[in-house]
Amino acid sequence: MATIFVTRRIPDAGVKLLTEHGHQVILGRADRALIHEELLDAVRAHQPEALLCLLTDRIDDAVFAAGSPHLRMVANYAAGFDNIDRAAAASRGVFVTNTPDVLTDAVAEYTLALILALVRRVCEADRYAKSGRYRGWDPLLLLGGTLQGKTLGVVGLGRIGRSVAERCARGLGMRIRYHSTKTDAAFEQQLGAQFRALDDLLAESDIISLHVPLTLDTYHLINAARLARIRPTAYLVNTARGPVVDESALINALERGHLAGAALDVFECEPSLACSVDDHLKLKVLPNVILTPHIASATTEARQAMSRVAAENILAVLEGRAPPNLVPIAP
Repeated sequence: MATIFVTRRIPDAGVKLLTEHGHQVILGRADRALIHEELLDAVRAHQPEALLCLLTDRIDDAVFAAGSPHLRMVANYAAGFDNIDRAAAASRGVFVTNTPDVLTDAVAEYTLALILALVRRVCEADRYAKSGRYRGWDPLLLLGGTLQGKTLGVVGLGRIGRSVAERCARGLGMRIRYHSTKTDAAFEQQLGAQFRALDDLLAESDIISLHVPLTLDTYHLINAARLARIRPTAYLVNTARGPVVDESALINALERGHLAGAALDVFECEPSLACSVDDHLKLKVLPNVILTPHIASATTEARQAMSRVAAENILAVLEGRAPPNLVPIAP
């Protein structure tokens, strides 16, 4: 029997799978993420063979040291893994896994929901109707845009970016431009998509949707200079990672009318909506901004599947098998 520490309550599919295999599962707090010192204390106290963590947990060398020599693997309950020091894990021989693919449809659908809500001004209309200002049909009231024939610029052609492009091309009749680390001839033929350098994609697109991981290269990928290349009638949607966008530069562009609107499901300094008090307040009052609390993958099906996949990765390591979702070693 192995001990597995789960840093916070998650959907029960994975926990049931681990206990059914005879392992002891210890749960962290249910009401909030552990602060780093609490996490270190828990790892020292329980000495788990496996740690099932969330993207809100900072897994650094101190965590690996606290779990040494028992800790064998860290299963991240997320598709991304920028919260984990992979170099430290590799140096200590600790496996790191993630939960890709099972949340692809959920995030792609949510991205589409944000695009539609942003361009058709759904959230503005909701606030307008609830405020009591609605006095009857008006031909000029809350005019939005049509997506048919517009250009979607997809930044990052992983599973989610590809899925968003497919939905927008086939379901909404949008033209697709994409930027990625490499071109994809089959994808281009399938959807009539065209590869663009990032600056060119920003200049051509009516909707820009971000789907890149957070790395040193993608930190503030969308900065003031790149925001200046986006046309004033275009919209930006971020369901990737908050620091991919320079939020202060984004707010400045929105305030000056250099961007039609933005929808953010992720933020630079989560759980705060922004890294400074001024920016926090500005984001909350800008009418052409939609803010949601990092819920793009929040469907029952996706979150249960993530739980199950994390558990399957743990079982593989504990049983001496290669985990199915081993993340690459840090460069």
